[in-house]
Amino acid sequence: MPTFFIKHITKYSYNNPVIDGANLIRLHPINDQYQKVVSHFISVTNNPFIETYNDFYNNRIGTFLITEPHDELSITSEVEVITSNKLFPEDTADVKTQWNELKQHKYDSDVIDFLKPTAFSGTNDVLSLIEERKLTEKTPYKTVLELCDYVYNNFKYIKGITNVDSTLDDVWSLKAGVCQDFTNIMLQMVRLCGIPARYVSGYICPTDDAKRGEGATHAWIEAYIPFYGWFGIDPTNNTIANENHVRLAVGRSYADCSPVKGVFKRKVESDLFVKVEISTTKNQEETVIPENTFAASKTNNSYQRNLERIQQQQQQQQ
Repeated sequence: MPTFFIKHITKYSYNNPVIDGANLIRLHPINDQYQKVVSHFISVTNNPFIETYNDFYNNRIGTFLITEPHDELSITSEVEVITSNKLFPEDTADVKTQWNELKQHKYDSDVIDFLKPTAFSGTNDVLSLIEERKLTEKTPYKTVLELCDYVYNNFKYIKGITNVDSTLDDVWSLKAGVCQDFTNIMLQMVRLCGIPARYVSGYICPTDDAKRGEGATHAWIEAYIPFYGWFGIDPTNNTIANENHVRLAVGRSYADCSPVKGVFKRKVESDLFVKVEISTTKNQEETVIPENTFAASKTNNSYQRNLERIQQQQQQQQ
C-alpha cells in the first residue's frame, strides 16, 4: 500500500485589491477503505475560518470568506494519503442478468443522477458505434473497457488545443484534448449505453511507467457495474484507476468537482499560478511561490464567477 505526499498550491493575483471574496474548495481527498487520509492541512491567505460540510455526493467541501481588501489569494493543500488497490469486478453473471440488474436500479438515488447523457454532435455516431460493436450484448464491465480503449486510441492527447470554453462538440470534432476532455467524452458514451457514470477529479501519482497527467490534477470516470459498484477507469491512459489515482471528488460533471471556485467584488485583471507536487517521501523544503504572478491576462466584472473559469483553464493545461 503506497503512501503519497501531495502539495497542491493555487494562487490568484489581482492588479488591484478585491473585497468580499467568497470561495468554495474541494481539496479534501475522499477517505474510505481504499484511500486513507493520514493528515491534511489547508492554509489560505489571511487565515480565514474554513467551514466544512459534505455535499449531496458526499464530497467534503470547504467554504471561507475574505471580506478585507486583498490583491492575492493563495490556497495550499498538503495531504498524506495511503492508497490500496480495489479488486476488479468478477464479471461472472451472465450478460442479460447484469443489464436487467442495471434497469432495476436506474431510479435509485445513488445512480439516477449519473445516467442522463448530454446531447452533442457525436451522439448519433456513438449510438452507431454501440450498435456496430454490439456493446449491449457484452457485459457492462467489458463495454466500459472497450469504450475506454476507443477513446484512448481515437483521441489525441494534446495540451493547449482546447480551452475553458471548449464544448463536447469541439472535442468530438478535434478528436483531441486533455484529461478533462477525454473524461467528458467517455462519460457521454458510457451513459448512452445505459450505464451510470460519474466524473472523478483527483491526482495521478508517479509510477515506474510515465502516465499522462502525472504529478498534476487529473480526471477520470467511475462506471457503475452490477453486483460490484463503482469502477474507476482512466481513458486518458487507457488504464483501470488503481492505487496511483487519488480521488478528490465525484459528481455529474466537472462543475460538481471543481477544486476551487468563488466570487469577489470589484473589476480587476487577474492571473493564476498552480503547482502540484507529489512524492512518496515527505519533502521538508518550502515550495517557492512567486510574489506576484499577475500577467494582465483576464478582466473580470464585479461578482463574476471568475475563479471557477480560471481553474477550468488550469485543468485544460495539465
